[in-house]
Amino acid sequence: MNETNHSRVTEFVLLGLSGSQELQPFLLFIFSLLYLAILLGNFLIILTVTSDSRLHTPMYFLLANLSFIDICVASFATPKMIADFLVEQKTISFEACLAQIFFVHLFTGSEMVILVSMAYDRYVAICKPLHYMTIMSRCVCVTLVLISWCVGFIHTTSQLAFTVNLPFCGPDQVDSFFCDLPLVTKLACTDTYVISLLIVADSGFLSLSSFLLLVVSYTVILITVRNRSSASMAKARSTLTAHITVVTLFFGPCIFIYVWPFSGYSVDKVLAVNKEMKAAMAKLKSRYLKSGQVSAALRNILFLEMK
Repeated sequence: MNETNHSRVTEFVLLGLSGSQELQPFLLFIFSLLYLAILLGNFLIILTVTSDSRLHTPMYFLLANLSFIDICVASFATPKMIADFLVEQKTISFEACLAQIFFVHLFTGSEMVILVSMAYDRYVAICKPLHYMTIMSRCVCVTLVLISWCVGFIHTTSQLAFTVNLPFCGPDQVDSFFCDLPLVTKLACTDTYVISLLIVADSGFLSLSSFLLLVVSYTVILITVRNRSSASMAKARSTLTAHITVVTLFFGPCIFIYVWPFSGYSVDKVLAVNKEMKAAMAKLKSRYLKSGQVSAALRNILFLEMK
């Protein structure tokens, strides 16, 4: 055991998005721009929701928490990736690598539960409007947020448990711009087949179960509003479009990553596309944050107002 500890690698080499030095300045510019767009868009949403008393409602409370988690998801590895565009040797310490694994699963696990909570809120608002404020009380909203962080913590702890005690004594190149758990476990000096299956099962279960809950929620909502007036139907569709778009862009890559055999596909490329899509969503949000029309735009585009 002591021999294993002495031989453990102290740092990993991140291969990044591209090995071409000519592309580094271009990637630096693009991802710096996207990262700033994500930060500004989500910070503006949080500021708007907290400063406008008319937006102190359950759905906007959950939206502000979703924006905060989006900032966390974008920040756990992006600053490191942007800094690495300026250097030729991209290294990360073993401890920092474990920290990235911990935070990516904490934030993404929490975000999944927040999205499910938002779908539940819309279900109550549309299907049980007379009991909405009773069911979605302040206490319930805070509890939903706490549950999301607890689920994220349990999920990331279980994932990290697969990695902490693995012996890393030789290969040190991670084919990604951050420490992606399946790619890091492949570097261990032992057979990781069973561990890889457990990792896929853990993340796959959380992703698929959350996605199925969302599908069921939105299906029930659409069936409910179908029998109402055409105006109600149009309003519900415009409301749910933003929700379903976010859900699809978030869960699509997650499910793809943990269903596709990661030994035969470059996972980091999929994650890079996912990051760009999330940036585009942030830009879509932020374009409504101007000319004093923030509150109205958020109400009209993202949510269905109570009758």
